Amino acid sequence: MHLITLAGHTTIVLITLIDSCLQTPMYFFLRNLSIIEICYILVIVPNMLANFLSRNQKMPFVGCALQMHLFIALGGAECFLLTAMAYDRFVAICNPLRYTLLITRIFCLQMLGVACVSGFALSLTLTTLIFLLPFCQSHVINHFFCDIPAVLYLACSDTRANEIAVFLVCMLILLIPFLLILFSYGFIITAILKIRSAEGRSKAFSTCAGHLLVSVLHYGCAIFIYIRPKSCYTPEQDKIVSLIYTNVTPMLYPMIYSLRNKEVKGALRRLLASHNQ
Repeated sequence: MHLITLAGHTTIVLITLIDSCLQTPMYFFLRNLSIIEICYILVIVPNMLANFLSRNQKMPFVGCALQMHLFIALGGAECFLLTAMAYDRFVAICNPLRYTLLITRIFCLQMLGVACVSGFALSLTLTTLIFLLPFCQSHVINHFFCDIPAVLYLACSDTRANEIAVFLVCMLILLIPFLLILFSYGFIITAILKIRSAEGRSKAFSTCAGHLLVSVLHYGCAIFIYIRPKSCYTPEQDKIVSLIYTNVTPMLYPMIYSLRNKEVKGALRRLLASHNQ
């Protein structure tokens, strides 16, 4: 699954770089989303696989903090980038005449920069607050990586302030962006339904369906895990959901984008044809 996921996202990156037909803002965002996704799974999955094969399942304190920091930072950057992609689709469908004026290359680079800087800044703040806590009980994490609820569960002091900080960061990274995406798609669906031709509606839906499905999968799992109090923490249930959003859903994303998108499928065919020649 890990190799399939890496191959899928690497293919998305390559075809959006090479194919001249995919040099648009939508595929710029998609390419960078795949790059972030590759980094995101590399932070967690290789170490998880190594632990499955080794009896020495230990991680240094600093290593655990670094893994959490990168995991939150990349996850946050992905959330903000998905929101930027929703705005791109909103302008393309609801205000097509102004699309080239509003969604410029500079704007795309600015959105990418804001997504990455915001994700890393919020992650650094949250990780610092969590790892300043005293861990005087068991140091055994009941998880396959250093996730926020699993590490907070080991703290032996009052963690209410930290839980509030986690909630506030999750509001900024998860809930608000997800609501903005849903709000955008309310306008997008309304605009699509006004298109008279069935072909036009089908094309508009095909360019948006992949992004909407990926957003629901990504935000749905993350909101379930992180926007809830510590008293509701259930290690076994959390591990199952975490396994899905760190292994299963990243593998599905390239398939979702390629199967529902004629331009991506066309680019793949052209790439394979040129390789065979």
